[in-house]
Amino acid sequence: MKSRTLFASIAVLFFVVSAFQAAALEPLRAKCTIERSEDSGRLSLRIVKAECDGDRPCDSNFSNDSFSRFTGISASDLAREGANLTATLAAEAGTYTCSGTVHAGALTGASLFTPDAAFVERMQQMGFSGLDSEKLQAYAFVNVESAWARSLKQTGIQGITADKLIPLRIFTVDPDYVHNITALGYELPSADQLIALRVQGVNPAEVREIRALGFQPTLDELIQIRIFHITPAFIRRMQKRDLGKLTIAKLVQIRIFKLDE
Repeated sequence: MKSRTLFASIAVLFFVVSAFQAAALEPLRAKCTIERSEDSGRLSLRIVKAECDGDRPCDSNFSNDSFSRFTGISASDLAREGANLTATLAAEAGTYTCSGTVHAGALTGASLFTPDAAFVERMQQMGFSGLDSEKLQAYAFVNVESAWARSLKQTGIQGITADKLIPLRIFTVDPDYVHNITALGYELPSADQLIALRVQGVNPAEVREIRALGFQPTLDELIQIRIFHITPAFIRRMQKRDLGKLTIAKLVQIRIFKLDE
């Protein structure tokens, strides 16, 4: 009897979890506009939700997506006044379509995003939970893929969450970049540190050049170096002046107070 009760409880729990996941993975419908961005080979996509809950913005903008990621639309199609088009983006996280009519150089119509449940299962097996349809749609646009996520997890990076995968992908953090940083002798950066390093454009070649000038910057100092434009050329210029012992902190102060002018 106890076994039957336990089995029944597990079955009910499985049903509840499955029902919750199914609800979380409902298709997303909205209004959409696609037009050419300043770079003629890329597009700008605007999505406006049909309904808003008041706590989140009603629209999303995804700029500089390559036309090559979409089927059913090209830059020249947007010059065909009155053309009926369906632009499709097929990604591992799901499939997005924007169907409508071209007017004044823009495709305007209705969009549909259909999440991929198999992708969600693969991500959950790696420990990425809380994947709702909106997050999956963002994954589709920035091209978050399970193989890439797995490769980052395998490096041992701390702090990788379902939310952090989006900026990690946007700023092209991959195992090669991680290896290039650790090969310089640094400890394995966290997800937040890697995002900050990439945002500021920290690159191993410049780090080696700065080290050759006698400095051993920390990861945080590498970020400051980029923020305050402490370039190797700037360092050489300051070393030629009688400024005493130079440190990264002192170079930052020189930049902040414009003492180099």
